Amino acid sequence: MKSNLDVLMVGHFAKDKIVIDGEEFESPGGAVYYGGVVLRRLGLEVGIATRGNPDDFHYLDELTALGIDVSTKPAHQSSGCINIYQSADMERRICKLNGFAGEIPLADIPDVKAKVIMITPIIAGEITLPTLIELSKRAPIALDVQGFVRVPEGNDLNFRPWKDMEEGLKHVTFLKVDKAEAEHITGTDDLEKAAKILAGYGPKEIVLTQTKEVLVYADGKFYRAPFTPKSLDGRTGRGDTCITSYVGSRLKYDPARACQIAGIVTTMKQEKHGPWTGEIDPQRFDRSIVFGI
Repeated sequence: MKSNLDVLMVGHFAKDKIVIDGEEFESPGGAVYYGGVVLRRLGLEVGIATRGNPDDFHYLDELTALGIDVSTKPAHQSSGCINIYQSADMERRICKLNGFAGEIPLADIPDVKAKVIMITPIIAGEITLPTLIELSKRAPIALDVQGFVRVPEGNDLNFRPWKDMEEGLKHVTFLKVDKAEAEHITGTDDLEKAAKILAGYGPKEIVLTQTKEVLVYADGKFYRAPFTPKSLDGRTGRGDTCITSYVGSRLKYDPARACQIAGIVTTMKQEKHGPWTGEIDPQRFDRSIVFGI
């Protein structure tokens, strides 16, 4: 892996099953997949530390073909979810466990120089508190709380409290939550209030996703950008795309512009299955906002 990166991502790739109206297909997934592609297509140098069954490593070929450095460690199975949707409402889904690749120990994470380390687990248990703390000594941390509160219980994945949250969030710079997670953690459905509560634990910037928009809380101010997809064919991976496009953009821009870029990129991603293509429709969005032309 290159010794100098813009972003190092740490988390499992996923071997997911997507079920829509009873029709099932297999798909790669996880934030390292959806988000790694976003970061690279925004022009950044990206590394990924991940873990899974070697029989599934071919799913990562798409990443290496884009010039992403991928460090893989073997596990007896790959992580993944079964995401069950009804086409009439792609916003709601049932998520079941499809496998778990186990903990990523600190020793398996390359000690490289990075401007940001993104901890993006799929399922609780991938990253421990001691590993989080040690990584925070290397670079600012961006963290998706999903991988700490989504707990496997049999074949189900359920929200459960993150017992180390108060200590863990002290070491986080960028925190990503979705609406359901924010309500679960803070006990309020007022998302601005929830963002302030979460910031009180230590993170400097909160990125909160919901159906119609991304809400960012940074430097005591709120920023919003709408999601306006023409379809939700690419609904899976929305949050992964949003947090990576935001954090990647923050390496160059202020929170207001980074929020706007995240809204545009996430809108486009939701219209197509798979990761963001890197294309912006000039009739709908100003390409210069994203690419700085």
